[in-house]
Amino acid sequence: MAEATANGLGQHALHATHAHDAATAPVAAEVHQEHPIKLYLVVWAWLFILSTCSYLVDYFGIHGYLRWSLILIFMMLKAGLIVAVFMHMAWERLAMMYAIILPPILVLVFVTMMVFEADYTLLTRIAFFGPGP
Repeated sequence: MAEATANGLGQHALHATHAHDAATAPVAAEVHQEHPIKLYLVVWAWLFILSTCSYLVDYFGIHGYLRWSLILIFMMLKAGLIVAVFMHMAWERLAMMYAIILPPILVLVFVTMMVFEADYTLLTRIAFFGPGP
């Protein structure tokens, strides 16, 4: 830099040469990967199959915990396929996957803990206050 000012070049000329070098260097963002169309068609077919299964749960009149378990399982599978393939999460870095996938998993763990705590609280209230009117 001292050499550039000694030769009569100012800071502006020095930045211009660096900008020219950066413009001619290959940019990694220009390189992209294209996935085969077969992958998207297979995922689309699986989404169709899972949606059909979810509809069949209602069609056959399944009730109770089995109904809600099946609907939630099909929903999570469909969401996982969409996030993995259409949002390109399957090709992201592991840290990015943890940042997006780990919080919902932790929410499910905490909800499960709250369900067990609610059952314990209900049983405790019944034991001490009676079953109610």
